[in-house]
This record gives sequence, C-alpha cells and structure tokens, in this order.
Amino acid sequence: MPASPDLSSRLQEARATLGRVWGYDSFRAGQEDVLASLFEGRDVLAVMPTGSGKSICYQLPALLRPGLTIVVSPLIALMQDQVRQLRALGIAAGALNSGNGPGENQATERAINEGRLRIVYVAPERFALPGLPDLFKRGGAHTLAIDEAHCISQWGHDFRPEYLALRDIRDALGPVQTIAVTATADEPTRNEIIDKLFDAPPQIFIHSFDRPNLYLSMQRKKNAAQQIGAFVARHKGESGIIYCNSRKRTETFAEALSAQGHRALAYHAGLDPAIRQARHDEFIESDGVVMVATIAFGMGIDKPDVRFVCHADLPQSIEAYYQEIGRAGRDGLPSETLTLWGEDDVALRRRQIYDTDTPSQRQRIEIAKLEALLAYAETPLCRRQSLLKAFGETSKACGHCDICTSGLRYVSGKLDAQKAMSAIIRTSGRFMARHLISILTGEASETVKRHAHEKLKTFGVGKDRTPEEWRSIFRQLHATDLIGHDVDDEGRWYVTERGRDVLSGEGDVSLRDPRDQGPRPERITVDNPAAGLSARQQQLFAALKARRLELAKSERQPPYVIFHDRSLIDMAQKHPLTLDEMSRVHGVGEAKLARYGALFLEVLRQDDR
Repeated sequence: MPASPDLSSRLQEARATLGRVWGYDSFRAGQEDVLASLFEGRDVLAVMPTGSGKSICYQLPALLRPGLTIVVSPLIALMQDQVRQLRALGIAAGALNSGNGPGENQATERAINEGRLRIVYVAPERFALPGLPDLFKRGGAHTLAIDEAHCISQWGHDFRPEYLALRDIRDALGPVQTIAVTATADEPTRNEIIDKLFDAPPQIFIHSFDRPNLYLSMQRKKNAAQQIGAFVARHKGESGIIYCNSRKRTETFAEALSAQGHRALAYHAGLDPAIRQARHDEFIESDGVVMVATIAFGMGIDKPDVRFVCHADLPQSIEAYYQEIGRAGRDGLPSETLTLWGEDDVALRRRQIYDTDTPSQRQRIEIAKLEALLAYAETPLCRRQSLLKAFGETSKACGHCDICTSGLRYVSGKLDAQKAMSAIIRTSGRFMARHLISILTGEASETVKRHAHEKLKTFGVGKDRTPEEWRSIFRQLHATDLIGHDVDDEGRWYVTERGRDVLSGEGDVSLRDPRDQGPRPERITVDNPAAGLSARQQQLFAALKARRLELAKSERQPPYVIFHDRSLIDMAQKHPLTLDEMSRVHGVGEAKLARYGALFLEVLRQDDR
C-alpha cells in the first residue's frame, strides 16, 4: 500500500536530513519502517540488532519537529558517548545524570527551560528528583524514547528495577509519543515490555537479529591462555574485548597479553573507581586497546571499531552472549568473535544457579537457558543458523562461521539418538542428562539403583561411548530439535515429534563426531576491514587515521566521534580533493564537513602530489 502524500513528503524530508546531518546515502534495513510509523503518530516497540542504527529512529525525528525528545538510557557512559556524537553532528543535545558536575546539569536544565535542546538523555533514577517531568514539559517534550528497553524485564539478564517506574513517568509527562528500542528481546520479554510500558499495544517491529559482519566461533578450552594469545595475535593493533568470569582472570590475562606486546588493560568492579574510569576512557579514546574485563564492562560501550570480542569463559546465556559479541563491529566492518568453554564452566554455572535464594521457577528458567547455550556450543548446524534460531529466526547456512569453515567430522547419529531418546522416554523425562548418561553407560550409581533404573533395557546400551561423548550427543540432539527441555514441567526432557520419527526408524541423523573436539582454530580467517584497499590506499588510510588521532587528542574525544573507520576507508578509496567531493564520502554530513573537511583534504592532497 503506497504511503499517503503527507507521509511520503515526511519520509523524503527524513532522507534529506539523513544525508545532510549524518552523511548517509540511505536508511539501513528497518529504519524507514519505524520512522513511517512514528510520523503517523503511533507508539513503537522496535527490536533491532546491535549496529543497525536504532538510535537514528528517535534521533532523526527529533530534528523534524519543534520541542524535546527525552531518551531514557541505563548507563552514564552510553549517554555521554551519544551526546558527544550528536554534538559533533551539530545537534543540540545534553544529558542529566549523576556523572555530570552540578554546573553541567544546571546548564542543561536552563537549555531545556529556554527551548534550546532537541534531545536530552536522562538516567531512569533521575526521575526520582521532584519537578523533572514539569521541566521537560516546559521544554516542549513530545517524545519519550526508551533505550535498552529489555531492562524493564524482570526475567532479563540486564534487569533494572528503575525501569519499572517508566510507565508512571510517561503518564506524568502527559501525551507524549513513546518508542522503546532494544537489540535483545525474545517473545516473553517483548510481552513484558508492552505490558509494563504501554497503555495500548504499540506498533511492533522485529528485524533480523543477524550480524553478517561477525565471524562466530566457539572452542573447547585446552589451554585458555594460549588460545587467547593466538586469537589476539591475529588482531595486533586492533581494539577488542575479552570477557572473563572472575576479577583474577582479567588481571592474569591482561598481564599475559601485555607481555606479548599488546596494550591490554584489566577492568573489573574491584578496581579503584578512578583507575576504572581511566581505563574505560583509554579504551574509548585510543586505537588498539584490548580490554580484559568482567561483564561489568560493556553495556554502555558504543565504540564502533571494536574488531573482536572473546569470551575466556562460558557466558551466562544466549541472550547475554548475543549482546556481548554485539559490541564488535558496530560500524558494519568485518569482526571476529571467539568463545572458550569447558565442563568446569558448566559446573560453575549450575552452582551459581542453585546456590541462590531465587524461586525454583526462576532456577528452572536459568537451567533451561544454560541447556540452550550448551546446545548452541555443540551444535552440528551452522553457528549463525543456530544463533538466529534461538531468537525465532530461520536462515540458510552462512558459510562464514567456525562450523561452516572448519571441516568438522560428521557421523551418522541415528543409533545414538535412538538410545538417548529411549532413555528419556523410559524414565518419563524426569531426570537430568547426567542421570540418563549413567543409565546409558551402565553406571549403577546410587540414584540409578534408588529408582531401579539398572533394570531398564537401555541400561548399559551406550557403554561404547564415554560420558563426555554422551553429553555432546544430548546437546546436539537438543540443538537439532530431536529433544527439548520443558521449563513449565519441572524442566523435564521430552522427545519432540521429529525425535519420535527418528526413534521409529524414519530418516537419518547427522551429528558432529562426539570424539571431535570441535572446530580447528587455525582455519579461521577474517579479513581486515581495510583488506580491500590497494597498497597505496592502505598507506593513505593509515595517514588519515593518524590525522584523526591527532584531532581526537587535541579535542579530548574518541577518534570515532570525528569519523568512523568506514568513512576513512571510503576517503582512501574515493580520494576526494575538494569539499564538494568530500561531502559524498560516507558519514560526512554538513557539520563534520565544515569542521573537519579541510583538515582531511590536506592529507589527501599531500598524497596526490
């Protein structure tokens, strides 16, 4: 159905603004649909992957109507970064949070009162101060944007209790349009956001979770220090993040990488706040820093040129994994991810889940999330296919992940699958994989004898395999939907309809050889973002980066606020020699052209001599 004339003209104006302010030729996938809905006056919930340009969906409309857009953001670092980038684009933006000095907050409040701001970022805790909704109303508040909206979900990995007050805050602001955006929200989380934030169902947009520029890989731990060292060596001089599950491990790996010649810094909650802030700033404001951190680091990081993310230990869930690897390659250029894991990680995670006072239903949910993550780790299918499937999305094999490129050995798993599923059915699915593996391997454990399971026909039918091999088989059967985990029924295992077909003899099952320790790291290759440049263009790109770093240091701001790598690569390829030609480079809008155009043309013209 064609857009109305008024909507068409507004979208045309939005495209012109996108080029004039941001320097982009076209919208990214999904952005125009969200904008059209907002221009028609609807409330919106948009679930879009990291790096897809969610923020433009509320930043751009703020420029096309008078008044104020309020953006609720959970982290001070994220607000500061967003405000810094908006101001570099010539957009009147500010923030209200406890990280500002009193004078800065007062100046922002005056600007709101006088109608001089188009966008203000605010922490949800700030609304506890009296008079804030009235201040925003005086500033002409017309839109409330909720960033990282999954924080409203009590079942989510980033739950923030302050987000639960947002509905009341929305009501206090009066008739404002509301847009909630997030990169990670499954169906239960989406339903919770809608229920707790909106009075009526919003327009919902769910776009592909795929990040095709990310190379996905997982390896079993053998020697984590060596594995990480080899991985980081492939990214010498590039920015990256390594996540660890303890403070001590961040220190250990940072010291080891530093000894190997990398600029590696440890980051965790136990550091002195001043040291922690200094290290955060160095990572943001410099090129080539490797941050070795606990998950205390990352949610507020919007650095676009993070070229790799490595997990030294198993993440907490697929949702956490997706969000953490999503900090790589936000500029859309090739980036690499690696996750190391082992059975010790699994045992630790189980203890963390059970050694708490959380309700049993929550524990079952967390165990189900762990099982889903382990199924993903051991999947015999394309890694990207398996990840997207976890978010309810189907895709073809990508050809660009460790499973697709590493030459794994596959075997017929039909007989093993039948044995495993028979053990589940004969025990009514009431037991965990550990117990089922004891039955299959013929281990007459105390629990097996208590339930007389040594008398089952399946007892000992899998003696030819080790417990570790059976663990892999169970996880692969889960990944391929032959068996499932029912959270609503005491977490029992069950055989799916597809599994019953295999059990009855129909079709075959192809599994990774459980004796195979996984993808071979030496086969992983990810192109450098500037790999497509000629030798001369590579030199020019390096010179442009040097000019950018020089400007960033003089202005005391991150290099990417001046220009992203993608813009510099485009400059090196197009080699503009006039301001008019420079205006056609990706990411060069009017404000940046006026401020930096001549300075980068100097570098380009020197190369032209």
